[in-house]
Amino acid sequence: MDPSEVASSAAIEHLRWSLTEQVGPITFGRLIERFGSAQAALGAGVRQLESIDGIGQTTAEIIARSRDQADVAREVALAAQHGVRIICRDDKDFPAPLRHIPDPPICIYVRGNLQPTDSLAIAVVGARRSTLYGREQAYRFGYQLAQRGITIISGLARGVDGESHKGALAAGGRTLAVLGNGLASIYPPEHRELADRVVAGGALISELPMTTPPDTGNFLPRNRLIAGLSLGVLVVEAARRSGALSTSARACEYNREVFAVPGRVDSDYSVGTNALIRDQHAKLVTCADDIFDELGEAGESLRG
Repeated sequence: MDPSEVASSAAIEHLRWSLTEQVGPITFGRLIERFGSAQAALGAGVRQLESIDGIGQTTAEIIARSRDQADVAREVALAAQHGVRIICRDDKDFPAPLRHIPDPPICIYVRGNLQPTDSLAIAVVGARRSTLYGREQAYRFGYQLAQRGITIISGLARGVDGESHKGALAAGGRTLAVLGNGLASIYPPEHRELADRVVAGGALISELPMTTPPDTGNFLPRNRLIAGLSLGVLVVEAARRSGALSTSARACEYNREVFAVPGRVDSDYSVGTNALIRDQHAKLVTCADDIFDELGEAGESLRG
């Protein structure tokens, strides 16, 4: 890919902020509110930055220095090398569902292609250390939903995530994988071939700079994108402290539907899932039609 095809001029401005220390989605939103645009904020000095809520003098100095030193050209060249586009909130092909969450990413990196129909999506999440039952259900729901035109969103992880992607692809449907690392590498490494298949039938997405490693602290913020991109989140199998529960919690915050597949009552791998159902934080589902029932008019049009 030619570097000129990687990002629009607006995305380049957003990218500089994305590469700036101490600036995340919330702070960036405050900058836009104060200065009107990413471009206008680039001209702000330390004193002006200090006027932003939550930014003191020390932080303002770090932001100004890091912003001005950010190697945008290197990031764009690296994205081009890996066939990755960088899309910002101001671009027309930025995913519409992400525009409406409280903390949308400054920009996203995309390898593959996004379609307007991807706004009709269900996230399928669950345990990495899953049981055979969990993997089978993830594949089954991924297949059934994709067969009816639903885009499947997950995180490319081992276990439930990987099986949901595979089910969607087997049905000839679309799937998006949201990663907790930069797109210069694939994690877990054994899913490189699966990642290539996802790209052919959808896209890999990340909000992180290209060479960011898969650090543990990246996955909770990543989960908000999985929830934000979807109409609803399906939790297939989750232990008491599963990261999938954070995704379902974000879905509730974003007014998305939450569904859960019931699991064995004596399985540690289903404690979190069954608790969601018991406490009425998720609707019990056993097949794709159960999900369509809850999606109203959109779901009715997708019935077999």
